[in-house]
Amino acid sequence: MFSLQKLLGKEDKFFTLLEASAEEARTSVQALVKLSRDLDKSVALDELSYSRRKDREITKEITTAVYTTFITAIEREDIEELSNALYKIPKTVEKFSERVSMAPQHARGIDFSKQISLLERATDIVLELVKSLRNGMDLDKVRELNDKLQFLEGEADKQMMALYKDLFGGQHEPTQVIVLKDLYELLEKIIDRCRDAGNVISHIVLKNS
Repeated sequence: MFSLQKLLGKEDKFFTLLEASAEEARTSVQALVKLSRDLDKSVALDELSYSRRKDREITKEITTAVYTTFITAIEREDIEELSNALYKIPKTVEKFSERVSMAPQHARGIDFSKQISLLERATDIVLELVKSLRNGMDLDKVRELNDKLQFLEGEADKQMMALYKDLFGGQHEPTQVIVLKDLYELLEKIIDRCRDAGNVISHIVLKNS
């Protein structure tokens, strides 16, 4: 197992920043859980916006550090690619909340819990994957975690098919169908963002193994 810490001593700036970004991705989904329980709850909306803004600052800090640090723990382009993948998670979560706030009447009483539960599990795995970079690059562990992400994405795809069947079954008015289709697809996109982050980490570890 290749240890970046042994190679670079105590250099951990990028690990710390990437972990902070993954934490914000997870926090944004936790705020989404609160929002889904009460779509008019302004506190949850504020938490989502704050998490996205905080992660944007972390992303900017990573970008600056990439070009001002002589030695980086991971190749510069890989750091930026992972940073951008992580930032897209809370960004997409916030987009979901914005769409809900535009037409909350069409989302009230709708059960988003199955998709959001998958998101909670996915962001937990993403955080674990990012943390795995700090102490070394265990390819087997990363593959196992990434396989779990791929499984969750597959489950999300199955859930989408069931939701589409319900949407187009004639039980909802046309405007609500449009709104819910957009919201469901945004939730699926967040899962895709988590998968993308996992794939970047897998690529990094494979490259350095």
